[in-house]
Amino acid sequence: MAAFFALGFSLEGQPPPSAKEILASVRMVESKQQLDLQGQLRQNDVVVAFRLVQNGPLIRYSFTNPDEVLQLRLGENSSRLDVVTDAGTERFVGSKLNEKIRGTSVTYEDLAFKFLYWPSARVLGEENVRTRKCWKLQLRAPSRESQYSNVLLWIDKASGALMRMEGYDWNAQLAKRFEVVSAQKIEGRWFLKQMRVEEFQPGTNHVQARTYLEIKR
Repeated sequence: MAAFFALGFSLEGQPPPSAKEILASVRMVESKQQLDLQGQLRQNDVVVAFRLVQNGPLIRYSFTNPDEVLQLRLGENSSRLDVVTDAGTERFVGSKLNEKIRGTSVTYEDLAFKFLYWPSARVLGEENVRTRKCWKLQLRAPSRESQYSNVLLWIDKASGALMRMEGYDWNAQLAKRFEVVSAQKIEGRWFLKQMRVEEFQPGTNHVQARTYLEIKR
C-alpha cells in the first residue's frame, strides 16, 4: 500500500516513457518519502487502525489489538517485508504473504507492493481514471509465488500516483481492484485520503468483499 500514500512528481513529457522508466520513477520517489500518518482499514463493521512511519526506503506499519509491527524496506531491485519483535527483525514468511490482514481484503503481499519490481512490464496506452490522465501498464508475475498472475496499473501522468490497480489470478480472472477515491492536502503536500479495495468472486464480476483504506490528518 505504500506506493499509494504520497503523491507528487511528473511523468508528462516527450517522448513517452517506457514501462521500466515509469516503474523506476515510482520506486525512486517512493523511497525518498518522509511520512508519519494515522490510518485504518475498514470493512463493514471491522475497523483496523494502524500507524505508518516512513524514513526514506524504510516503512513501518504498526497495528494494535494484537500488536503487530511490519517493516518494509524498498530496495533498488526488490522489496523486503520483515516482522519487528523485541528481539529484532526477521523476514516475513513467504508462505503467509497471501494471508489477509485482520480479516480484510488486503493481504500482506498487497502491503509490500512487490509487483513494482516485476521485470516483465509494458505500457498498454493511456486512459483516464476519475478525470486524471494515466499511463496504463501491464506487469506479469515472474513466478507462481504471487497470488496474481498479472497486474494492471494506472499511473497518473501529472503526479506519478498509482490511481488504480487490478490483480488477476492464475486463471486470468479479476481477483482484486484497488482504486484511489479521494486525496487530501496535508502541510502543502498531497496524500491519499481514501482508497477502495474490492475483492471479486472468482470467475465473475461480483464484488464479494469491499475494504476501505483511509488516511487521517
